[in-house]
Amino acid sequence: MATPMLSLQGRHAVVTGAARGIGAAIARALAEEGARVSLMGRKQDVLLAVARALPGGPHAALAVDVTDVSSVAAAFAAAQEQLGPVAILVNNAGQAESAPFGKTSLDLWQRMLAVNLTGSFLCMQQALPDMLTAGWGRIVNIASTAGLKGYAYVSAYTAAKHGVVGLTRALALEVARKGVTVNAVCPGYTETDILRESIANVVEKTGRSADEVRAQFAAGNPQGRIVQPEEVADAVRWLCRDTSAAINGQALSVCGGEVM
Repeated sequence: MATPMLSLQGRHAVVTGAARGIGAAIARALAEEGARVSLMGRKQDVLLAVARALPGGPHAALAVDVTDVSSVAAAFAAAQEQLGPVAILVNNAGQAESAPFGKTSLDLWQRMLAVNLTGSFLCMQQALPDMLTAGWGRIVNIASTAGLKGYAYVSAYTAAKHGVVGLTRALALEVARKGVTVNAVCPGYTETDILRESIANVVEKTGRSADEVRAQFAAGNPQGRIVQPEEVADAVRWLCRDTSAAINGQALSVCGGEVM
């Protein structure tokens, strides 16, 4: 039996925040489609372990601070040297911090904008020239349902993720005739470190049990459950395929039907 052609065979994909959770699941999904993946994040030793477990290859593991323009430029230069021009970029690196609006400090505000929005902007600027030269590219920004609706006590994070969705839609129009698509994936509450930290934060402040708080988060999903990283990764995988070329400038919710 002939081996089926992998849809992303030989394409170089960069995934930020790839050490664990959604990012690691995305790296695995793209590698399964034949992509050569550059995994980027803060901890290179963890990234190396994830990269070694991926199918296919070669793959690369590169340390980066997505909020620092020099760090981003150096990481992309190293990725291009190792695996060639970038064809796919998945901006997954992100953080979430909560505070009532009146207690949201300027430092917290700037941290949320820097890692969630500016980081995506800097990585897109590095990756896009290769895509335009090739006449083919896929950019997928991992936003959040907080990029589509408001949530209390996370105003800075919500503003940053709304910015990611707006940036996605604006760039999608600029490159619509150039073989490049730009989309956002907006997960609901997903089984990640961010969710676990959020649960711990609520437990600390309210005294409720972790099981009670987890159930409250799950209840926000009409399916009554927490989204799994692999479900988000499958949405990204689909958006990166040739057959998804008509999907551009969209914000795809992966949330079980939560009303935006």
